[in-house]
Amino acid sequence: MDFIVTLAKGFSGLFEEGGTVFISWVTGIVPKVLLLLVFMNAIVAFIGPKKVDKFAKFCSKNVILAYGVLPFIAAFMLANPMALSMGKFMPERMKPSYYATSTYHCHTNSGIFPHINVGEIFIYLGIAKGITTLGLDTTPLAVRYLLVGLVMNFFAGWVTDFTTKIVMKQQGITLSNEVKTQ
Repeated sequence: MDFIVTLAKGFSGLFEEGGTVFISWVTGIVPKVLLLLVFMNAIVAFIGPKKVDKFAKFCSKNVILAYGVLPFIAAFMLANPMALSMGKFMPERMKPSYYATSTYHCHTNSGIFPHINVGEIFIYLGIAKGITTLGLDTTPLAVRYLLVGLVMNFFAGWVTDFTTKIVMKQQGITLSNEVKTQ
């Protein structure tokens, strides 16, 4: 009988702890994310969607801009999943690479910019739990996560670019301005 009581207390305690964590998010991270989303939407509205589109087309002309700069800015300005939509301005052969790198940016940037991918912040906070348990600031971890992400996300796009070219060659797909297949 004691085992069942202990099990019931533990089960109930699990939900009490979950409620405590939830309340801390409602008073901490949720207002911050909400305000960042409003701020980013205001910036896009202020700049104008056409100028944002024009910038994306410009970035598609250079690999560093296409897989380094544009995905970072798109993740920051548009958040997940809208950051992925900027890929529509890329040439067809670059779309898989852009998708790969922009998807990763929606993860590695969320430590400093939680508005990018609200769901991801919970994973980041789980990783950062050890640091907060020690009473340390998580900002240095978030900055390192961002910096490593910038480099590795670029390489993810670049490697995907190479593999896309290999698959296109293997499948006999050639592209110019329009998609052409055999």
